[in-house]
Amino acid sequence: MLSSKSRSKAPAKKPSKPAQQQMIDEIMRRFAAACPDPRCELYYRTPFQLLLSVALSAQTTDKAVNAAMTASYDAGLTPESVVAMGEKNFLHLIRRIGLAPTKAKRAVALARILIAQHDSQVPQDRASLEALPGVGRKTASVVLGEIFREPTLAVDTHVFRVTERLGLHHTKTADACSDVLTAIIGPQYLPTAHHWLVLHGRYVCKARAPMCADCALNDLCPSATLTPQAAARKTSQRAALKTVLKTLKRGDATVALPAAKAPRRARATAASTPAAVNR
Repeated sequence: MLSSKSRSKAPAKKPSKPAQQQMIDEIMRRFAAACPDPRCELYYRTPFQLLLSVALSAQTTDKAVNAAMTASYDAGLTPESVVAMGEKNFLHLIRRIGLAPTKAKRAVALARILIAQHDSQVPQDRASLEALPGVGRKTASVVLGEIFREPTLAVDTHVFRVTERLGLHHTKTADACSDVLTAIIGPQYLPTAHHWLVLHGRYVCKARAPMCADCALNDLCPSATLTPQAAARKTSQRAALKTVLKTLKRGDATVALPAAKAPRRARATAASTPAAVNR
């Protein structure tokens, strides 16, 4: 369960479904304009490496996982090599990340199952993914979206916090939040919306010090706290937003989205590096 301490107070009045959909469309339009090609910040070269990194990233940062795993990934880490390392050696590799002993045990077990049951390949169906040690709904959603480009929305602390502050959900758990968000955020925005929300929560809508004055969504957000100068800009932005929404309602304009992508496979060259965030 996500901590209740990070949850902001819910707005007094819930928006109507048409108003909420217009708001979501506008949020996605702004994300697309600011960051047309958002990327996962976990480094990986193969689907197995991504699966492993997402499992390792629970209760720790992507940066910590990348620091621990990048050299091994560049050397060609596979399920077979994880099993060959064994729990003790793998634990030494990840010793600086959170819950390392438990994660090392699960990583070796996960690798063994992939070898025995899936020919060392990452399965493409959710049930098979979630049956793997250390893989839950969030990890499965990340893999299905990132590798197989399925319309998923993985809910981590960033996605939970950002969407709650925006008034898109008022749930208490990540799974409940995921159910609500996937019902209201159209598949045309997925899985790209996952990256937009994660990056926004990581760099702008921070847990302890949200950068409301610099946020492109502050005129849409019921939780925004602004200086008097920023509040004046917010009033002006709201007036402009009404014009945009009227245009969208008439069907005179469409939300600009990134072009559809083919499924992202393993990164092909040794020169590959994690993509920079377009901020």
